[in-house]
Amino acid sequence: MPESVPIVDVSDLSSDDAVKRRAVGKAIRTVYEDLGFLYIAGHGVPDDLVARAFAASRRFHALPLSEKLLIAMNEAHRGYMPMASSTIVTSSVAEVRRPNLSESLMVMHEVGPDAPAFGQPLQGPNLWPANLPGFREDITAFDANLRGLAERLTRAIALAFDLDEEWFAPHFARPTTWLRLLHYPPHPATAPEDQFGSAPHTDYGFLTILAQDESGGLQVRGADGEWIDARPIPGTFVVNVADILMRWTDGILRSTPHRVRNVSGRDRYSLPYFYDPDMNSVVARLPGLNAGTAPRWAPVRFGDYVMERLDRNYAYRQKAAG
Repeated sequence: MPESVPIVDVSDLSSDDAVKRRAVGKAIRTVYEDLGFLYIAGHGVPDDLVARAFAASRRFHALPLSEKLLIAMNEAHRGYMPMASSTIVTSSVAEVRRPNLSESLMVMHEVGPDAPAFGQPLQGPNLWPANLPGFREDITAFDANLRGLAERLTRAIALAFDLDEEWFAPHFARPTTWLRLLHYPPHPATAPEDQFGSAPHTDYGFLTILAQDESGGLQVRGADGEWIDARPIPGTFVVNVADILMRWTDGILRSTPHRVRNVSGRDRYSLPYFYDPDMNSVVARLPGLNAGTAPRWAPVRFGDYVMERLDRNYAYRQKAAG
């Protein structure tokens, strides 16, 4: 088990050489079979765009609470989530009783009223603050760049399992994407031991791409149960396997538990981007894996899987159901 999170240079994913692209995929698989987390360098997202996205997030979270609540989260799971309004009760790695010490703005794939899926679960409009010039433009540009990166990484995963490079493409023709602008206040000195900025959990979907500021606080749990610091490294993103990718690979790739406790003494900002399949995509074991054995998990429709977790973990959804 590594004592630190490995770094993989993924610049060759943009190469015209299929052999180089496959080599990156194999390198990613090697890490993910062991830890499920890595840093990526050479990702191609401009540093100035990342800086602008962080600046936009800080501007938003500096607004008065009354202004942020004007775009409180809607039924399509887009908008502002106030401090301590999510509790990860579906965590498979800890008994979580306390809400996370964080607030956030969720920006998902845009679905307009003319779209056939409009009004279905997680299909609706994003909500934008009214008085932050340039905010929407910077966040939208960052989101688009991360989607392009996620597409390259998804092709690399296919190559890692000796599949056609576009094997996953039908499942991501209409991807479910979530860009979350997170703010963690300094961790209270008097907080109990089981209080976290983000309690131990695994992510729901396929891949998570994380930009984090210099504050630190992210830890990932190794197979031996020990927690490893995933400290910020300039010019990199942290990318991890989530539950749906683990199911697709029959457990070969690990959806690794992780947690956040902001003990830096200052505000912490992070920008996780969750890249997931179409809500109607059915996830079953990849072809050719573990032949002669029963799959570890039955096939599951992604929309059913994710909605069950959202309905249990977010206070606004419980109030709506009541």
